[in-house]
Amino acid sequence: MSTQPTTPTIDNDSLEDRLYTVKYDDPGDSHLDVKVPEICADCETNDCVRVCPAEVWREGEDGVPRIAYENCLECSSCRFACEYDNVVWEYPERGGGVTFKRG
Repeated sequence: MSTQPTTPTIDNDSLEDRLYTVKYDDPGDSHLDVKVPEICADCETNDCVRVCPAEVWREGEDGVPRIAYENCLECSSCRFACEYDNVVWEYPERGGGVTFKRG
């Protein structure tokens, strides 16, 4: 008779705690934007908002996402998620952007 392996108990930090370990040097200007706001206003899926792990993209009242670029992890998920190719995503200026404490 074989025994079922048990699942180990692992105490992980919350997403908010892990995001707190990320340092962002603000270059002063957003490296994120939308190309055509009207496309966002007509979008029904808001994929850029749904895929962002840091909640940088947030639904705006007018349908156009509000962008809190200071929280960006530079993963570019928003760019690939947008089925309309309507996301402007660039790396921040040299010396700005995200620095990870834990690699």
